[in-house]
Amino acid sequence: MKAWRAFRLLKPLSSKLHNKTPTPILLNKPNYPTLYRFYSAQPQPQQQDNNTTTDDESTTISSSHPAFDSNDYILPTIDSSPIQKPIPTWDQSYRRKAERVIFGEDSKQRPIKEEEDDDDVDDKEEQEKERSRMLAKALLQAALEKTDDAEEEHMIVKEEDQKSIHVGIIGAPNAGKSALTNYMVGTKVSAVSRKTNTTTHEVLGVVTKGNTQICFFDTPGLMLKRNGYPYRSDAWMRAESAWSSVNLYDVLIVIFDVYRHLTARDKRVANLIANLGAEEHPTQKRLLCMNKIDLVQDKKDLLKVAKEFGNLPGYQKFFMISGLKGSGVKDLTQYLMEQAVKRPWDEDHVLMTEDVMKNISLEVVREKMLHYIHQEIPYVLDHRLVQWKELRDGSIRIEQHFITEKQSQRKILVGKNGSKIGRIGMEANEELRAIFKRDVHLILTVRVS
Repeated sequence: MKAWRAFRLLKPLSSKLHNKTPTPILLNKPNYPTLYRFYSAQPQPQQQDNNTTTDDESTTISSSHPAFDSNDYILPTIDSSPIQKPIPTWDQSYRRKAERVIFGEDSKQRPIKEEEDDDDVDDKEEQEKERSRMLAKALLQAALEKTDDAEEEHMIVKEEDQKSIHVGIIGAPNAGKSALTNYMVGTKVSAVSRKTNTTTHEVLGVVTKGNTQICFFDTPGLMLKRNGYPYRSDAWMRAESAWSSVNLYDVLIVIFDVYRHLTARDKRVANLIANLGAEEHPTQKRLLCMNKIDLVQDKKDLLKVAKEFGNLPGYQKFFMISGLKGSGVKDLTQYLMEQAVKRPWDEDHVLMTEDVMKNISLEVVREKMLHYIHQEIPYVLDHRLVQWKELRDGSIRIEQHFITEKQSQRKILVGKNGSKIGRIGMEANEELRAIFKRDVHLILTVRVS
């Protein structure tokens, strides 16, 4: 009882010491945190602090508290010093060449005078205005001129002047065949992913330049034995068409990953290269392409690899390329155009046929699916194009189905609340719109067989 009285006397005194304004000693309802802490089920009332706002003000602030406040973060200060003129990053020789073409003079820096008269300043301003007018006129003329690609697109080539060539691309899985095909064609025609056996069938990509048309055939990756020849396995049906059609192309590109060859040499790939290049083919030219050179740090190692396969008589030429970055692809394309023979074109060089567009839609959706679905599920799925319809407003309605073997596989592909199939559909729809240059209505359905 004495302790209780002492506590009641000390409580008001302690509050007076902490608060500037006196608080009443007698309270209608006692508020003692020391006693309330023994009752865990009873909520703790908030203590009023005079250093903060009042009850009305605190209620207003809590309801309108922003989600982001710059005062809560350390942000870089803004430099108030005057903005300096950016230093040009281009080569001055190109600048002088452009000015000679546009202004008809060689731009040389004039010596800066310490003092300039008013007449000199006016003359200088007039010269700058005249140069601006000449530059604007030159830019307008350049914008109105047709580009080389536009001229080639609308150029009519007679059938007797047309040239074409069929090029097959063959190699081990993940050698970069699809990436090289997409880069040469200039658009997505074949799915690309880190997984093996991404390409399940032969994919056609066409590029037309001038009077020459090149048809690229991207083939599935070959599953190889130790001797370098394909063997029968689960992926045999995918690689059988690629191996059986080796001798049907005008030019055969044998591609391999040179970076992997240097870091983790695979004897099967080396034997494949040796088998295909052992003898010259009577009706076919074969090229050996060392892909992914952008990953090799020491470029001298590329010469060692070229020397390793340099004594094979079956290859007419060697190329060092990067199918992803485009290094060396221009030289390869130029060589292929030189090997073209006179014959009518197989594909339309202006319009994209409906069959090609259907195949592109399947490849794009499959690529996105491989990005989100892993392990064995992508290889046991049955991916089908169910409907393709061009609507009156110019858009395309595409309906595709994924058919799984088990209900558990369907749940994994769909994801929680449709999250995975939704991401696949949104990314694929966006890319298809960019490729076809029109609106696309993509519908994906997942069902169990």
